[in-house]
Amino acid sequence: MPISDYQLVEAWKTVLTLSRLEPGQTVTVLTGAATHPQTLACALIATQSMGAIVNRLDLPPVNGERALSRDALAYLGETPLTGNRAAIAALKASDLVLDLMTLLFSPEQHEILASGTKILLAVEPPEVLVRMTPTLDDKARVLAAAQRVQGAREMRVTSRAGTDLRCPLGEFPAISEYGFVDEPGRWDHWPSGFALTFPNEGGANGRIVIDRGDILLPQKSYCAEPIVLRVESGYAREIEGGVDADLLREYMLSFDDPEAFAISHIGWGLQKRAHWSTLGLYDREATLGMDARAFDGNFLFSLGPNNEGGGTRTTACHIDIPLRRCTVSLDGVDVVREGKTIEATP
Repeated sequence: MPISDYQLVEAWKTVLTLSRLEPGQTVTVLTGAATHPQTLACALIATQSMGAIVNRLDLPPVNGERALSRDALAYLGETPLTGNRAAIAALKASDLVLDLMTLLFSPEQHEILASGTKILLAVEPPEVLVRMTPTLDDKARVLAAAQRVQGAREMRVTSRAGTDLRCPLGEFPAISEYGFVDEPGRWDHWPSGFALTFPNEGGANGRIVIDRGDILLPQKSYCAEPIVLRVESGYAREIEGGVDADLLREYMLSFDDPEAFAISHIGWGLQKRAHWSTLGLYDREATLGMDARAFDGNFLFSLGPNNEGGGTRTTACHIDIPLRRCTVSLDGVDVVREGKTIEATP
């Protein structure tokens, strides 16, 4: 159901306040061909009403001839900022960038963040943004989970469906996504709510069973039959199953890049206002699928790049897969048990 401009403006003001926007700061709104007009209009109203100096930078789309779908995460090659020094300079000169275009997994984004500019991605439909407007409680919960990840040396994931995956940890930092940017150089995504890291390079081993009802992204589909991944030395060496497995394998092979099959980020969802079932209510092109990525108690893993965590893998293929009903443990202590989050104790 649509929401009013007033509701979205108020949500923007909440997120901007949490992001410590101050009068006189410079905000650049980054837009593209797929930017939602209501999200843009309300962002402009909210930032100006809070006394910011506001610019809009609109950039043309790229990669459309290479991607197999219109999803913004279907191909992570060049971005509209690649080689565009004028645009990069404008963003580096901003205190805050509101990314309504989807700028991800790029060296240009890292360069902008390194300058101290904050970047907040917001591309979900307006009603999803309002429903999952972040709170300080979201931040506290995600940071507590990330702290547990940071101190761990192994993540093990099991399920009744047959998953048994071991991932050594320590080479990469824990990353927290709670929906706003309250520190210089921080990137986040509204809406979100999860803690993640990356396994040590080449260290993940075991078996992952993507069960019926688990979700493939960017395919934005619920699996109708199990898919079994045999993971060895950090890569999915085999993808077995029926038609769903064939579709996943063929899609990944289309990138002609063996790095597409590497285990990327691993973690779990912590957003109680996100729902596993929501993806089935939307047209595939209407949503990025953040409900699926963030719903509380999922085990979210990905295949593909790890440069967002400081690694060197930059494959254009990126698959996010949230699983239900898994048990996730850190150094033998459960943090998620059969799809239910185990809260951190003081």
